Amino acid sequence: MGFIGGTLGYTLLTWIAPREESGGLTGEAYANKSKLQALLGDRFFDEIRGKTVIDFGCGPGAEAIEMAQRGAARVIGVDIRQLFLDTARARAADAGVADRCIFVTEPAEPADIVVSLDSFEHFDDPAAILRIMDRYLLPGGKVVASFGPPWLHPLGGHLFSVFPWAHLIFTDRALLRWRKRFRPHQKARTITECGLNKMTVGRFERLIADSPFRFERCEIRPIRGHDWLEAPLLREFGTSVITCTLAKRAAASEPAAWVA
Repeated sequence: MGFIGGTLGYTLLTWIAPREESGGLTGEAYANKSKLQALLGDRFFDEIRGKTVIDFGCGPGAEAIEMAQRGAARVIGVDIRQLFLDTARARAADAGVADRCIFVTEPAEPADIVVSLDSFEHFDDPAAILRIMDRYLLPGGKVVASFGPPWLHPLGGHLFSVFPWAHLIFTDRALLRWRKRFRPHQKARTITECGLNKMTVGRFERLIADSPFRFERCEIRPIRGHDWLEAPLLREFGTSVITCTLAKRAAASEPAAWVA
C-alpha cells in the first residue's frame, strides 16, 4: 500500500517530520487518567472483583497494579520483555500489591479473565494469540480486549502517520527509510516487522469468527465527535477504538450470539 516512494517520498517525509516524535500517536490521551476506566468503563472493575486476571502484554505493569488495587483477587502480568517485568515487579512492591500481583513470561495457572489493551494491532500472529488466550482461561472465562486506532484510521500507522493517512500515501520502503534516520540499527524491511500488523476492523471480525471465541459484546467507537463515521462505508476509516468482550464459542448445537 502507498504510492509515493523513492527519493521523492523520503525527501517529503524528512521535510514534513524532521524528528521521529513529530509524527504518530503520543499517548497523551491517557495522561493523568486511568486507561482501564477510559477504555473499559467502571463496569469492568465490577467484573474483575474477586477474580483471577491475566494482563496479556502488561508492559511496565500500570494496569495490572490498578486491577489489583481495584478488587481483583490475583493479577498475572504477562510480557515477553524482561525489562518491563522487572519494572512492573518493583512498582507492584511500591504499591503494596506484590502479594497478589505477579509478572511472568508465561502464566502457570489459568484465569477467569484475560485482558488485552492496545495489543491486537501489534501481534505478529493474532490468530495464534487468540488460541493461546483460550488455553489460559478457565471454563467460562472471557477475554476483554481494547485496541486502536486500526490501520485505516487517519493515524492508524501510529509512528508512521506523520500526518493523517500518511501511512497509506507513502510506500513502506519510504517510511522505513525515514524511520532509519532515527533508528540507525533498524533491520525491518516492512512495517509489519516493526510491530504493526495493519489490523483493520473487518480483519479483526474475521479473526474472531475463525477463533475459539465469539463476540459477547463489541463496541466500535468512531473518532470522537464524528458519529456519522459509523456508517458502514466509512467505518474502516473512522473507527478510533474497538472494545470487546470475547466468550468461549458455544458448542455447534448452540448458535453464538453477536451483541453490539
